[in-house]
Amino acid sequence: MATESQKDIAKIFDERTLIEEALNAAVREAVLRHKQLGLPVVVWRDGKTVWIPPEEIPWPDPSQE
Repeated sequence: MATESQKDIAKIFDERTLIEEALNAAVREAVLRHKQLGLPVVVWRDGKTVWIPPEEIPWPDPSQE
């Protein structure tokens, strides 16, 4: 006998949209924090780990929005 919350969790996992949105938001926040603090980020590119310096981290310019 599943409770209502268990049904909601199963539905969320089936649809995946909420999970993907949460993960995308978390990544955006982490990358922005690294850029603001002057820390590099590491990405996986062409089968290798690559360090991106903070000044090269792409980020939209708020003045252009």
